[in-house]
Amino acid sequence: MDNIVVLPAESIGRNFIPKEFIPQGKDEYYHRNKQIPWPQDKWRHLRADEVGRLVQNNNTSDNWDEVLVSDPFDPAKIINTAFFGLVRIGCIHNVILEHHDLQVPAGITNSTIVSCDIGDDAAIHHVRYLEHYIIGDKCILLNIDEMHTTNHAKFGNGIVKEGEPENVRVWLNLMNETGCRAVAPFDGIIPADAYLWAKYRDDSKLQKKLLSITQSSFDNRRGYYGSIETQCVIKNSRILKDVKIGSHCYIKGANKLKNITIHSSEDEPTQIGEGVELVNGIIGYGCHIFYGCKAVRFILGENSHLKYGARLINSFLGDNSTISCCEVLNNLIFPAHEQHHNNSFLIASVVMGQSNMAAGATIGSNHNSRANDNEVQAGRGFWPGLCSSIKHSCRFASFVLLSKADYPAEMDIPLPFSLLNNNPAKDELEVLPAYWWLYNMYALARNTWKFQNRDSRKNKIQNIEFDSLAPDTAEEIFNARRLLEIWTAKAKLRQQNSAIPSDEKELVRMGQELLAGPEKEVSKLEILGENMEKSSRKTVILKAYKSYHAYADMIQYYAVKNLINYLTANPSDSFESMCKKLKNERTTAWVNLGGQLVPERDADQLRADIGSDKLAGWKEIHERYNKLWEKYPLEKQKHAYASLCAHLGVSDLSREQWNAALDKTAAIQEFIRDQVYISRKKDYENKYRQNTYRNMEEMTAAIGTIEDNGFVKQVRSETEDFKKQIEEIKKRK
Repeated sequence: MDNIVVLPAESIGRNFIPKEFIPQGKDEYYHRNKQIPWPQDKWRHLRADEVGRLVQNNNTSDNWDEVLVSDPFDPAKIINTAFFGLVRIGCIHNVILEHHDLQVPAGITNSTIVSCDIGDDAAIHHVRYLEHYIIGDKCILLNIDEMHTTNHAKFGNGIVKEGEPENVRVWLNLMNETGCRAVAPFDGIIPADAYLWAKYRDDSKLQKKLLSITQSSFDNRRGYYGSIETQCVIKNSRILKDVKIGSHCYIKGANKLKNITIHSSEDEPTQIGEGVELVNGIIGYGCHIFYGCKAVRFILGENSHLKYGARLINSFLGDNSTISCCEVLNNLIFPAHEQHHNNSFLIASVVMGQSNMAAGATIGSNHNSRANDNEVQAGRGFWPGLCSSIKHSCRFASFVLLSKADYPAEMDIPLPFSLLNNNPAKDELEVLPAYWWLYNMYALARNTWKFQNRDSRKNKIQNIEFDSLAPDTAEEIFNARRLLEIWTAKAKLRQQNSAIPSDEKELVRMGQELLAGPEKEVSKLEILGENMEKSSRKTVILKAYKSYHAYADMIQYYAVKNLINYLTANPSDSFESMCKKLKNERTTAWVNLGGQLVPERDADQLRADIGSDKLAGWKEIHERYNKLWEKYPLEKQKHAYASLCAHLGVSDLSREQWNAALDKTAAIQEFIRDQVYISRKKDYENKYRQNTYRNMEEMTAAIGTIEDNGFVKQVRSETEDFKKQIEEIKKRK
């Protein structure tokens, strides 16, 4: 066990930095004096009468010469408090500070203050031990057991201070339980940084440089004080150790905050509530953490929330996300993740955003070998349904929905927007491609709007693509159509007891012919997916014909919509000039960097530039992200043009093909409008949903009608605007 060390009485509040770490000509306060937001001539020594009044009020100090104050100063505002070391106190006016109906007078009472700087009109009451902190103006500190800072405080950053061994560095073991993808956290890290670091482990130059950049981004010298910026409220809490807190933060009833940076501001205040325990972490602006949450070795992105006993361990939760009532271990989660149902479990995964974990879902919890579990990689829009369970290792394309089931084997699902179903009666895995587009358009269309609408970040460092149809999903659709062509051709050959040719191009040609023909011919075939599950049972593709043509509409809609965006943004361009500017070879490989889509060639160049010292720090790396983001709209429009050409089987668009594509896309938009209405209408017409109401009048009064639905109205309006936009584009020369 740790031993108690006995020191001389004069030690408290002094010798904060060991002498061997104090530079020549400096004292132990040289960092502190740089940290303070006030001029050093703000304070003066106490007068003899003021010392007398303080002593009369039952205050003590081992050296009153080291207690400095600012004018105006009223000794009556300081009662029953012990001071040790150099303590500097700001102005104390005869005022009351109020927060959420709590009213406390400015001043210091019933506390122990050790070597601290305290701002103007602070209210510090019943703080039993406050050591080595800089407290901002108008802060309320009420009923706190212990607040102190060590001389080697890192405030959640994965760095090593001078004189420390390497093994004290804090790492986040993201994506894998073994630590083989560990990332050193730092103040300012975003999901793109974490993915770059965790994913490309084979790039040794990159790995070495990222650690070096992170270490050199922070001062490794000892002696920095903890800081509580202006107008923070901390009350009824137990232990705060090595904590750095931004302004307007509200902390109530926390059990333990240790080695933490908490970002907060007047525009984006962060709140931490009852029973919370947070260790080794960095918290973004505008976050809320309440009701018994536990987080250890973690990053919380901007505008994200932990609630109701959530456990977040060795994980990065991206911006605009919510986790409650569940356990999340060893994960890298991109922005816009929802996991707010009880008993769900997520471990050793990279989840690429816009995701939702249903109640009882256990992702990666099944042990399927004697070794450590491996990893799950889930594309954007991942949605495991109620009580679904999957094993490591699995990989899912974007917007894959898992129906309620215990999936018995590892899976690799390359078909985006699909529905998975484990059918134990037939002992087969069933996959319905393009399910969202065919049967749940309301949810699909609403997703993009919902995620954009909920993005209330003021501090938008991580760039995010919210649209479900984007270059990454478009490329997955191209691949999915090709697989459906091959599998359909094989199904026909099996039906005919014919040999399957080794020439894949021949299979593609045969599949295209079959899928271009009548649906009834394809519906007779048993179409089997390949290499989608680690088992000997069948993987059956459902509704392959409808899915194949739905994928075609999705490509068409994505491409034309982005080309219309180009012409709208460039009103002086003609159709011909658009074709000339956008014509290029289609970029087929894209990387999701924390929510930002980047051509793989640019991601590779980024890695090379970091490894070669061309990008020397995180600031420069983030500037590169932003430059790529500025280029992204045009990159996406070029990809859209190439995608439309590939879809139509041409090298360049003619005017006639363009006009036909516009008409087809207008029809697709009407289909979206109608399917949004139909898929939502099911909820209103479901007889069993009506059972709880006495009559239709009660149901209408409670939930309204489908015609009242705001999103249905919005899509109808957008459809009319889109059709008008198309007519205007068609008239352009």
